[in-house]
Amino acid sequence: MKWEQLLDLAGDEPAFSSSLLKTAGISPAEAGKQLSRWVKSGKLIQLRRGLYLLSEPYRKTQPHPFYLANKLQRGSYVSLQSALEYYGLIPEYVPAVTSITTRRSQTLATPLGNFIFRHVKSELFFDYVQIDMGGKQLAFVATPEKSLLDLLYLTPSSDNPSYLRELRLQNLENLNIERLKSLASQTRSRKLIRATGILEDLLREL
Repeated sequence: MKWEQLLDLAGDEPAFSSSLLKTAGISPAEAGKQLSRWVKSGKLIQLRRGLYLLSEPYRKTQPHPFYLANKLQRGSYVSLQSALEYYGLIPEYVPAVTSITTRRSQTLATPLGNFIFRHVKSELFFDYVQIDMGGKQLAFVATPEKSLLDLLYLTPSSDNPSYLRELRLQNLENLNIERLKSLASQTRSRKLIRATGILEDLLREL
């Protein structure tokens, strides 16, 4: 395959899988060799095994970090601090993209930034939506309430009032506290039920 052929195949894709080359009749062994050569020449960027994107001069679409997070780990959704920042619920800038998965926890360092995946049991893998991040890049993202609930679940002593105050939650019109409490009850976690109850009392003080 020539470089121009790959541009025709992948030019409109923010990121693409090596399996895309199979559509052009390229064998897996030959595809691997060609992709490796293009990575070494700087024409391609490898995010992980089998996942690539075109380098800046050839790229038509700037990949969104949430879209890439979904691609890096199938069966995941963006949540925690990244989703809370996206919804404007916390004031901090979050440099790494944080996601939830039922697979093992891991951090992936890529040329486009770090991506953190946190494990939860399958019963807690729910309440996320698909959002168009621009340029037809679809990404699964937790709802505002589930983003906060995931953070409380994975943070030790999150039912401590001092920790809940340190979150400095803002733009509270984007957060439905009754729905948050309902989701906490759904998990049957005493810590989450307690934390959301304390949080409700703290928000009344604002």
